[in-house]
Amino acid sequence: MSSQATCRVADPDSDAAQRAAIAAIEPQLWAGGTLDESLLPPYQAAFRRLEQLRSAPCHKFIIVIPVADRPQHLQACLGSLLEQCQAFGYGGMANGIYPKVAVLIADDSRNAGSIAWHGELARYYTRHGLVTHHFGPDEQLELLRSKPAAELARILGACAPDADGNFGHKGQAVMRNIAHLKLKEMAEREPDQPLLFYSVDSDQEFKVKVATSQGDKEVCAVNFFHYLDEIFTRTNAIVLTGKVVGDPPVSPAVMAGNFLEDVIAFLQQMAESSPGDACRHHLADAHAEGEAAYHDMADLFGFRAAAAAYRYRCTLTGAHAEADCFAHFANRLGSFFYGEHPTRVSHYVYSDAPGAVQPARTVYAGNYVFRPSGLQYFIPFAALRLRMSGPTLGRIVKAEIGARFVSANLPMLHKRTVHSTGQAEFRPGVEANVGAIDLHDEFERQFHGDVMLFSIERLAADGFPLQAPSTAVIAATLEAVRTDMQKKYNAQHADILAKLGRLRALLDDPAHWWNRDAAQAATVEACQGFVANMTRNFGANSPGYARINSAESWEQWRPGLLEAIVSYPADSAAWRTLLA
Repeated sequence: MSSQATCRVADPDSDAAQRAAIAAIEPQLWAGGTLDESLLPPYQAAFRRLEQLRSAPCHKFIIVIPVADRPQHLQACLGSLLEQCQAFGYGGMANGIYPKVAVLIADDSRNAGSIAWHGELARYYTRHGLVTHHFGPDEQLELLRSKPAAELARILGACAPDADGNFGHKGQAVMRNIAHLKLKEMAEREPDQPLLFYSVDSDQEFKVKVATSQGDKEVCAVNFFHYLDEIFTRTNAIVLTGKVVGDPPVSPAVMAGNFLEDVIAFLQQMAESSPGDACRHHLADAHAEGEAAYHDMADLFGFRAAAAAYRYRCTLTGAHAEADCFAHFANRLGSFFYGEHPTRVSHYVYSDAPGAVQPARTVYAGNYVFRPSGLQYFIPFAALRLRMSGPTLGRIVKAEIGARFVSANLPMLHKRTVHSTGQAEFRPGVEANVGAIDLHDEFERQFHGDVMLFSIERLAADGFPLQAPSTAVIAATLEAVRTDMQKKYNAQHADILAKLGRLRALLDDPAHWWNRDAAQAATVEACQGFVANMTRNFGANSPGYARINSAESWEQWRPGLLEAIVSYPADSAAWRTLLA
């Protein structure tokens, strides 16, 4: 028996041998803090062979993707998912499909062309091995009609087709909750299948962004499904959250200050050069990851604010001059208003155990995984359409299940804009009209989302939601947090106003070469357009700051926030009824 056992372990094509090969390659793949691309093919091949040799059952993943009028983003997301399956072979392939991976497209579009395109994408990827279900507006309404109206109203608010019969743009939180009801149905059809639900955003991909000496690269180098399956197999976790790399997961409303600092630093560097000099902007500064460096108020989340400006890393290739870099950077500035942060892009940093877990407190709504039992955690306060709904949900989940809410170093690639336009296909709360961009709606939802988040955090410290505080306590908490947030936002506003003044003076200085050379007119015009939009949204007459400091506006928001928190226990009961 012992000799047979030894023989099995020594078998170079055994399960154990493949795991050993993966464990040996993985640290080398990421040695020196970057990616050795030559090792990627054998690394992926070892996983594919491991799946062929698998004897133990593995989880089936149902990936749910809410999408609203974003066919290009959705196509990139699904394309990266197919690439992930082909590269790592999770669950193997049977009868031309990947049986352990399926997709639910939760369509919240208003545009009929987008809905049709999303449906065609579902059919295309199903033909190519990814069973993909397009959960469109008609099917959503059919599902909702089968549920008790009173309970639905508590979770979704006044959620009904408009006068033209359109059932789109309900908001990501409402759409996710409707999708969760569909997931419950899907789970009931596979009672003997170990299932995991994987919530992602349509503007994300199953890749990571890595920094290399040749510039940033987006690669299929993390086997998401393998590590998630291992985590949920060996632990009793109910909910797991990842994070994102690439573009930040937050609104421009809370990134304006540090981006202005970086733009000022870039112009100062340009002022010290000549337009014909070779570009000097390809060396990256060394910055620690995981510091939320893109966020103006990173301290709110336990991170230290960045002490200095971040240097822009030029993405042009081939021989080019400083003037070329300046023009390229100037043309990227407008993408900031759609969520890009050209100077503070985050990269994947390998850890020794991608499958290692640690306690979590924030749900990244675009990258979290849960067992069917985790369906009990709906997106709270969906009808208010607040930003920060994921972190708010995270505080509630942490309060209820503690150590069974975890995080892992399994980030997805986040890409706010499409390459062809530098803009988002659709972004609620961002209005653009002939170059003029208005963020005040998103700004206001961000501010009150922060008020809700940190109110829930304070209440959770005293036992919420397991213990319901009095209405008076909730009201007092909201008032206190709102006051604290106002101080934070207004201090940031003062900083932004000072930086806008510095940027205007630097940009308009007639001594600088870009103002003395007619060939730079388009570059200067792009910069001036950026300054105009920053001034419109964050300047002295900013409608966003006026709204968050308005007593009248607070009287409009306060009752809804208060009622939402007071009603949360009843909403939870209603949700359980809907699931049942």
